[in-house]
Amino acid sequence: MKRQVAQYEYRVLSFTRQTTRREALERLTEHAEYGHWELARTRIGMGGARKVWLRRKIIRMQPTL
Repeated sequence: MKRQVAQYEYRVLSFTRQTTRREALERLTEHAEYGHWELARTRIGMGGARKVWLRRKIIRMQPTL
């Protein structure tokens, strides 16, 4: 049996310094619930801007014939 390495697709969300924690949490929750995204990485920049990387598995259908 051949073992496959999981492949992911990524999406980057940016939040300005003026974005409240509640607004950011609501956007991240929507992506997680409806798009099946999971948190991969978070980075806070010098000016307080936040960048969030989300990822989800790429599911490939295997032929059954």
